[in-house]
Amino acid sequence: MIEAELKARVASPEEVLKRLDERTAGRTEVYQDTYYDDPNNSLEARDQELRVRTVRGQDGTRTVLTFKDAAVDEVSGSKPEQETRVEDADAVHAMLRGLGYVPVISFEKHCRNYDFEARGRRMLATLVRVPEIDGTFLEVETLADARDLTTALDDVRSVLAELGLGPEALTRELYTDAVRRRRAEA
Repeated sequence: MIEAELKARVASPEEVLKRLDERTAGRTEVYQDTYYDDPNNSLEARDQELRVRTVRGQDGTRTVLTFKDAAVDEVSGSKPEQETRVEDADAVHAMLRGLGYVPVISFEKHCRNYDFEARGRRMLATLVRVPEIDGTFLEVETLADARDLTTALDDVRSVLAELGLGPEALTRELYTDAVRRRRAEA
């Protein structure tokens, strides 16, 4: 499946938070993301991602291993994604290192997640703050297949518009790139 996702910079987080809270109850979670690559950065060169994410929230802690293939939509950057829950985060990190992968960047995301239905689709809207970078972001995503991707992205755009975010707010900037830049400046 393809994660049909758009990300926007949020000028008024309180307003977006209010609109999301009117839709459904949100959950506050902290993500600890670690991205891996081989020593030659072959994954990055192919626009692929290998990530271990540990999520801490009021419902406990869970860890997922995610592989994202190269983007299939240039405008949004949407990617096919495979993800699975893992029982032991330390073991997964050790396995990846044992296979020759190295952690290339690790950082924390503070998230408020909202699951809801819109336009006949399951949607996930995530209000994001990364402590190391300036600004608040909103990610809205749904799952689609290749034939349905354009329609799915249109549906995501509609949800963003309902939340007060137009095309001018959209960004393709990756958190990994923003964190790298911030760390290089420090």
